[in-house]
Amino acid sequence: MPMTIVRQDITKMKTCAIVNAANPQLKMGGGVCGAIFRAAGAAQLQAACDPLAPIQTGEAVITPGFDLPAKFIIHTAGPIYDKKDKIQSEKLLRASYTHSLTLAVENNCDSIAFPLISSGIYGYPKDEALRVATSAIQDFLLDHDIEVTLVVFDKASFSVSRKLLGAVESYIDAHLIDREVTRRLEAFDMDQMAAPIMAPLDDLVGNLDEPFSEMLLRLIDLKGMTDVEVYKRANLNRKLFSKIRTGKGYMPSKRTAIALAVALQLSLSETENLLGRAGFALSHAIKFDVIVEYFIVNGQYDVFEINEVLFSYDQPLLGG
Repeated sequence: MPMTIVRQDITKMKTCAIVNAANPQLKMGGGVCGAIFRAAGAAQLQAACDPLAPIQTGEAVITPGFDLPAKFIIHTAGPIYDKKDKIQSEKLLRASYTHSLTLAVENNCDSIAFPLISSGIYGYPKDEALRVATSAIQDFLLDHDIEVTLVVFDKASFSVSRKLLGAVESYIDAHLIDREVTRRLEAFDMDQMAAPIMAPLDDLVGNLDEPFSEMLLRLIDLKGMTDVEVYKRANLNRKLFSKIRTGKGYMPSKRTAIALAVALQLSLSETENLLGRAGFALSHAIKFDVIVEYFIVNGQYDVFEINEVLFSYDQPLLGG
């Protein structure tokens, strides 16, 4: 199942489980922890936590969600960032995500929402905390089906690599065309075009290009990939992909088609060809398209990394 990023109050998430960035004593704290306790009902949640405490850094335990929309709260103690031992900090942070996800699966949860663990008072740099979170989640999703949401309260809580954002920004500046200019050029071109000579309808229908689903399945075979590899790399769920596999006339959304092109690691021309089968194209008048094009042109096919940048620009995400 897919992973997505949203700007939301985690206490309002209607997932099966939400994750509390807890302290080892499982006591009500500040920040995300305090908000979760207050929304769940502080007294009843504390009573449920006390018998489970203390926990070690990187461990996770589960309690009912009480007054929250979520059925469960998974409490994990993230590490205090140690810049002198970054390897150990990362190991413990990954453990917090992995143990939380494992607990969710063991309790038959089909969805879970995380805050960006340790990125607050525990001092983990936000861009590094995000990198560890997406890496740990992505690795877990390779072998498990669960819908994962990374919840950030505001833009200040979220930080993508400045180097990557700088490169994307430069690409946008060089390639994004003003929409009004594009509209005028298209109108001019249409005015200058003579009316085309139309072929009989039967001839046109009889010469349709290869349908999207057939081309996609052929590309999967050519790449030597499995369906599971493709839909997980595309950040899509299994049910949607089964529609593509069984529905001959399936037509995807543009975001789904692009996500599949990314999963297959297609070149820009190959991506445009696949999109064309679904009636879409990449446009330099659309910021979303230019951002996606940057990653494809540079051979960077990590859909989670692409989504982090899209989120930073308030654009829709791939997959999901």
